[in-house]
Amino acid sequence: MLETILAISGKPGLYRLVSRGNHSLIVETLDAQKKRFPAFAADKVISLADIAMYTDEKEVPLRQVLNSIKEKEQGKASSLDWRKASKDELYAYLGEVLPSFDRDRVYPTDVKKLIQWYNILIENDLTDFDEALKETDGDNIDDRK
Repeated sequence: MLETILAISGKPGLYRLVSRGNHSLIVETLDAQKKRFPAFAADKVISLADIAMYTDEKEVPLRQVLNSIKEKEQGKASSLDWRKASKDELYAYLGEVLPSFDRDRVYPTDVKKLIQWYNILIENDLTDFDEALKETDGDNIDDRK
């Protein structure tokens, strides 16, 4: 599931991959409007499956972090208001779900984006974050950032 959910640099929110054009990807917003448009290579498109969070030991795939938040929140939207939260509140929240995160390389804006993305996925009933792990044994994790 996370392979077809995309983040586009410079654009808010998340997008679903609909199809591939000649020199672009056709994406659809994950909001109520379901607006479709082409995303080109210059747009810096990345799949959520390719994102990882820095920890003190290694990088942890985003799917594992999302699952930790899902467990903490019991499958509901985040209890933390990411828009109004202070740096300390954001780091405390992330510390609950990913205790060993690297405080030097994970910025408050990263935590805000993580919580925002989690809420978007929950609102759109996209909660099967382990789908990619079913296809592989989990040991062959792609640590690209």
